[in-house]
Amino acid sequence: MSMRSIEVFRLSSFEKKCDLVIADSYYITSRKLADKKIYLYHIGEFFVEVHYSSVDKRVLMISAFDDIAGMEPYVENVSLRELAL
Repeated sequence: MSMRSIEVFRLSSFEKKCDLVIADSYYITSRKLADKKIYLYHIGEFFVEVHYSSVDKRVLMISAFDDIAGMEPYVENVSLRELAL
């Protein structure tokens, strides 16, 4: 099943969100926050963050966003050097 609506994704169960990230998303990058690692994925028209605890060795939360403000924490991880601008 292709997941293209952020509203439907947000209303899905935790297990369904996990399945959709595995089946329908594209990994972009990750960042560290305290003892967590946050993985950023893209699904259709929105982005998904998977919060993983390295201490507990499990996914703590899955959230979705579709605005530019959600991308702010990832700006420092992106390099445009390869584009030779």
